[in-house]
Amino acid sequence: MEIPVKINHIAIAVTDLEGSLFFWKDALGLEVEKTEEVGAEKAIVSFLNIGSCKIELVQSTDPESGLGKYLEKKGPGIHHICVEVENIEMMVKQLKDKGIQLINEIPREKKDGRRYVFIHPESTQGVLVELYQ
Repeated sequence: MEIPVKINHIAIAVTDLEGSLFFWKDALGLEVEKTEEVGAEKAIVSFLNIGSCKIELVQSTDPESGLGKYLEKKGPGIHHICVEVENIEMMVKQLKDKGIQLINEIPREKKDGRRYVFIHPESTQGVLVELYQ
């Protein structure tokens, strides 16, 4: 049985990335690991290091994207929790076998080679969960 190995990051949806960085980086003193555009998600993200976990600030680049619509409906705040797994295909199969609804069943790939899928909040009591490998 595949099990998550750690929390990779907690994502916070923001409407103003620079304004949010003022709090997380300038006021709290967290280090920005990287900022990048994620074209597949129509977002720009900044990762900040905090111990063995990260805070991900996520700003939509398209108001019609899933994130853009989320921000319009719910406003800024915690968006999702990301857990890391060793074998994403095995975890996807395991979840599907249990009837868990996935947003994307085929892992998407980021520029750095990291692969990810999202689990629909309907299967998690309202929490959007991302799996990373």
